[in-house]
Amino acid sequence: MRIIVAMDIIGGKCVRLTRGDFGTKKVYNDDPVRVAQEMQDNGVKYIHIVDLDGARSRKLVNLDVLESVAKSTSLKIDFGGGIRSSKDIRSVFSAGAQQVTAGSIAANNPKLFLTWLKEFGPEKIILGADGSGGKISTCAWTEVSDNDIVTFVTKFRELGVKYCICTDIDKDGMLEGPSLDLYRDILRKTDICLIASGGITTMHDIEELRSSGCEGAIIGKAVYEGRLSLKQLGEQC
Repeated sequence: MRIIVAMDIIGGKCVRLTRGDFGTKKVYNDDPVRVAQEMQDNGVKYIHIVDLDGARSRKLVNLDVLESVAKSTSLKIDFGGGIRSSKDIRSVFSAGAQQVTAGSIAANNPKLFLTWLKEFGPEKIILGADGSGGKISTCAWTEVSDNDIVTFVTKFRELGVKYCICTDIDKDGMLEGPSLDLYRDILRKTDICLIASGGITTMHDIEELRSSGCEGAIIGKAVYEGRLSLKQLGEQC
């Protein structure tokens, strides 16, 4: 199972939110490149960068952070937030991302999402399936749709998606453990490569996700709050 460390960006700084609420923003570091280098120095190989400014404003804002991290490390980068056009996605890949996560577009403009899937291939495009109460949320989690999360993921797997990041918003930033039941439900119904996100706090959580069959696990606040060390995570890579 891939161990992926999250890096959420607002105003060029590393931050974390709780349940996606921008009012809970906490800045952890002013220098994303230094943070990324520390990840690499401890053996971490994968990073999930989210442009939160971009997600909220529906346009790319922190592309320079992606470019700087890509130039300064050999981390494999998945990038999401603010991607709304084919021009945007090409810019993200040109800046150094190996994979792109698209959630709002998949929910609101599936035709465009599938165009990207065909053009760039299933190894490069990750389906974002974030939600609360079992329903998909979009646009920096400010809008809730009628799409059932499990049905949404299953449908896109049938259309050729290989990877999916699924975040239970109710768990995100709470440091109370991941939504294991949701992930197990998804994996019972589809063979998608599922990347769990939200609430992962302990090594036991990681082992539970591995046993459940998840392809990856994204750890964010637990690292920045010192619950899990980069060294511990690096040893799992």
